[in-house]
Amino acid sequence: MVSLKDISVRCGVSVATVSKALNGHKDVSEATRERLLKAAKEMGYFPNSQARALKTNKTLNLGVMFSDDAGSGLTHEFFAKVLNSFKTEAEKAGYDITFINKNVGKQKMSTYEHCKYRNVDGVVIACTDFTSQDVYEIINGDIPVVTIDHIFDCRTAVMSNNEKGMEELVNYAADMGHRRIAYIQGNRSAVAERRQAGFCKACMSRGIEVDPELLVMGDYHNPDRTYELTKKILGMKDRPTCIFMPDDYSAMGGLRAISDAGLSVPDDVSVVGYDGIAYAQLLSPNLTTYLQDTQAIGTAAAKQLISLIENPQTTFTEVITVDGQLIEGSSVRKIT
Repeated sequence: MVSLKDISVRCGVSVATVSKALNGHKDVSEATRERLLKAAKEMGYFPNSQARALKTNKTLNLGVMFSDDAGSGLTHEFFAKVLNSFKTEAEKAGYDITFINKNVGKQKMSTYEHCKYRNVDGVVIACTDFTSQDVYEIINGDIPVVTIDHIFDCRTAVMSNNEKGMEELVNYAADMGHRRIAYIQGNRSAVAERRQAGFCKACMSRGIEVDPELLVMGDYHNPDRTYELTKKILGMKDRPTCIFMPDDYSAMGGLRAISDAGLSVPDDVSVVGYDGIAYAQLLSPNLTTYLQDTQAIGTAAAKQLISLIENPQTTFTEVITVDGQLIEGSSVRKIT
């Protein structure tokens, strides 16, 4: 393994000068720095992460707490894209990422203990049960934390503007003439509560009655559950003209239920999704939905977490809200 001393011998400078050049110190001339960096690259030098951690008190490693009870994991397009942009931004700043869990081989430990075991500099928490003991242990610990789509006191959070997104979708449906709208909600969470608040607020502002029978508790990312609930809604005596699905992926189950009932979208029933996944625009008809800005969410989470690590005295905890964009598909019929 190539060492700093090997580089110093080859270039005829001190080990201290090599170290300063490779670590970006300003008291090394640009010409010397370029010469030493070139030599290090040619010799195949890589910094030792353990030695770097001892010297800087940082491992340049970020933990990702990500668990999905639905079993979709990183096939969930929204979270996959958020975490990909988080990873890209982290790597630009020189950080690696590690997925945190409760097990290391056969050794069981809490998630917080795993963070300590991996010696991560900070943790991002996404797509998990935010009420779990594991999460609270991390939130109340001494590791910098950023959460995605959930707010804790005194912790930074990056939120998709779920309330505004739902308001825009309701206003669009209302502008298309729909007055009786069903809403299949996702499983209980901060995201579901904000979307429901946006739905109800927009309905009331447009003079649309919020019928409790049309507010149905469902599940995110679950087409089978959405199929059953859509089937029940279609069986109502006073059937709604428009159905809001929990998300675009779940909407596939709803569309199947409508087709199995011998009905068509949007002629018989209009459908609205959420998330703006690519597949939703390949459907026929393509979904009217709300595109969440996954790149901005992941990038903001990485920047905030790195700032909390590198500039703890000047970085304040805050809630960052990221707007999305309504996509006008062809799944909502205009009622005249």
